Amino acid sequence: MTSRKLAGFAVLAATLWLAGCSDGTTAPQPPSGLEVAAATAEVEALAAEVRALAASQGITPLQRPAPVRSQLSLLGQALAFDKELSGNRDVSCMTCHLTSNATVDARSLSIGQGATGLGLNRVHPQSKFVHRSAPALFNLHAMNMLTWDGRVFVSPTGVIRGPETILAAQRAAFECGPVSALPMFPVLSRAEMRGDTGNELAAIPDINHQRVWKFLMQRLGAIQEYRTMFESAYPGQTFDNMSFAHAGNAMGCWIAAVFAFNNTPWDRFLAGNTDAMTETQLLGAKAFLGTAKCSQCHSGPVLSDNKFHNVLIAQVGPGFGNGPDGRDDFGRMRQTGNTKHKYQFRTAPLRNVELTAPYGHDGAIADLRSWVDHYSQAGTKLQAYNPGQLEPLLQNTLLPTADQILLTRDIKLKNLVMPPETVDQITEFLKALTDPAARNLSAFVPLRVPSGLSVDGAP
Repeated sequence: MTSRKLAGFAVLAATLWLAGCSDGTTAPQPPSGLEVAAATAEVEALAAEVRALAASQGITPLQRPAPVRSQLSLLGQALAFDKELSGNRDVSCMTCHLTSNATVDARSLSIGQGATGLGLNRVHPQSKFVHRSAPALFNLHAMNMLTWDGRVFVSPTGVIRGPETILAAQRAAFECGPVSALPMFPVLSRAEMRGDTGNELAAIPDINHQRVWKFLMQRLGAIQEYRTMFESAYPGQTFDNMSFAHAGNAMGCWIAAVFAFNNTPWDRFLAGNTDAMTETQLLGAKAFLGTAKCSQCHSGPVLSDNKFHNVLIAQVGPGFGNGPDGRDDFGRMRQTGNTKHKYQFRTAPLRNVELTAPYGHDGAIADLRSWVDHYSQAGTKLQAYNPGQLEPLLQNTLLPTADQILLTRDIKLKNLVMPPETVDQITEFLKALTDPAARNLSAFVPLRVPSGLSVDGAP
C-alpha cells in the first residue's frame, strides 16, 4: 500500500472510530501493524513487478533534449506564432497547436486557413476541416518518425526526409533531428496554411514547393527584425544566404526544447519512488505491460514504437483524397504504396496523453477511457461506431468502410478482450504519464511577433 493510501486508510479508520464512540457502539479498530506491513509488502511486490516488466521491455525514463541556444529558440518561437507564414496571413503553426490546450486544439479535425476563432470556437465560413487531427508536440526530440503517416522521418542511413524533396544544402541547416524539418511542410498545405486564392503563395503550383519556401523567405526578409533575428540565431551567416530550412530548424528546435516533459509520476516511479503512483495506476501499468500487451506497440521512453498499425479507427471527416470519392485516408500506404499498409497510422506517443483528446488520426474517439476501451474487441467497436460523439458538422461524415478497414487490422488486436476494471486501471495509468508542467504552457506564448500580426493565445 502506498503512503498516500495508508494515510487515507488511517484517516478513515479514525473517522469510523470517532463515529462509533459517539453513539455508544463498538468502535472499529484501526489496522494493525501486521495488516499495514502486509499491505505495504503487497504494493511493493506489485511495484517491483511493474519495474521488472518495464526494464525487460526497454521502457526507461525519458531523457531531455540537448540545450538550444537562446537566439535560435527566440527565432523559432516568433516564427511558430507568426501568421506571416500563412498565405493570407490569417493562421500560424500554433493556431492548431494551442498552448492553452496542451499543443492540440481539442477538435477531432483541425480547421486551418480562412477561419476565425480558436479551438472549439474556430469556425470556417465554408465549414472546411483539415484532413487529420493535429498531433501533440510533446517530446518530439525523442521521435524519429513524425506525422500520422510518417511523412517526415530519419532514414536508416540517418538522412532526414520529408514528403517533398529537401535539398542537401537545406538538410545541413537541421540541428534537432526530424523535428527541424517538420515545420517546413504545413506551410505548403493549402488547407492548413497556404490557401487556395488571394495571395502569391497560393498562385504557385503545388509541385513547386521550393518556390513556396523561397517566397516565404522573401516575406520574412522584408521585415528587418527577422533579418536581425536570423543572423543572431545563425552566427557568421547572412540572411540572404539562408533558406526556409533555417526557419524550419529554428521552429523545430524551439518545439523540441520547450515541449519536452519528463517529470511525470511514471518517471518518478521508474526512478525508485513507489509513492509517485497510486495502486490503481500500478495495476494499470501491470496490465499495460503484461496481460493487455499495450506495450507491444507503445514502447520505449515515449511509449511509441515509431511504427505503423491499423487499430481499427473509423474514418470521419473530409479524408485525404483516397478512395472512390476522395473521402478516405489510406494512412501509411499513402507513403509506401504497399497495400498491406492500408489504414495504418503511427503509434501515438503517450506522454501527456490525458491532455490531448480527442484520439485517433481523425479524432474519432472523444475521450481517454473510450480510447482505451476501443482496443478491447476493437472490431466490434469499429462496426458499432457512433458518430454522435463528434461535433455536429462531422456527424454525417462517417465513411462506411469498416469491412475494408478490418481486412488489414493489426493481428495483435484480434483476440484482445479487457474487462471494464482493466480498462479503468489502464486509463488511470495513462494519467500517470502527465507532467504537471504540461498543464499550463502559457509562458511559451510571445507577447508580439515581428510582423506585427495578432498572436493566438497572447494575453
